[in-house]
Amino acid sequence: MDTKTILVVEDDFLNRRLTKKILLENDYKVFEAKNANEAIETLKKEAIDIAILDINLGEGETDGISLGKQIHDKFQIPFIYLTAYDTSKVINEAVATSPYSYLTKPFKNSDLIASVEIAIIKSANQKKHKPTISVKDCEYKVELPLEEINYIESEGNYLLFHTDNKIYKCRSTISQIIESLPLSFVQVHRAFIVNKEKIEKSNLKSVVVRNMNIPVSKNFYPVE
Repeated sequence: MDTKTILVVEDDFLNRRLTKKILLENDYKVFEAKNANEAIETLKKEAIDIAILDINLGEGETDGISLGKQIHDKFQIPFIYLTAYDTSKVINEAVATSPYSYLTKPFKNSDLIASVEIAIIKSANQKKHKPTISVKDCEYKVELPLEEINYIESEGNYLLFHTDNKIYKCRSTISQIIESLPLSFVQVHRAFIVNKEKIEKSNLKSVVVRNMNIPVSKNFYPVE
């Protein structure tokens, strides 16, 4: 089994090092961050499998729940909350960001490791069932995960599926394909469908996806 890499986000130095020590003793690779900014930079640079987030990251800092939402929306990796807060209000706010577990301090070493292992299993099972769409890669047919699509462009009798790495093709129309896509995809123009999760900025006339300026037609609702 490959060694999993874990990011520990904790503002308290001793708690951060204690959590790291437990994880290292159980053969995990560990990165540390003391606040949300450091965490985001690490997530951009490193292949992180799981994040462990303290909810209180210090006065004046972005809290762990806001960080958890960013991780859920932008990085799509599992994360666990590790916190001294156990009020119903905080728990409800935390649960709304779809964490894989929620541990309160003080915690048992075995509970931490069990939560990490459960997150690994749940994440692996979800990846096995990612929705895909059949497209062409040159002369080959492949199943393209929907989450990899940045936007879809109409070109004659074909659709072009733009991803970070390459462009795939499929013989179909915008009106046909939109019916089979989840709500995270929205038609913004007669020739374009965009993945809302990949939108970097927008206005009433256009949206920007991976530095591509895509027009928004007056016949379609602006992307919110």
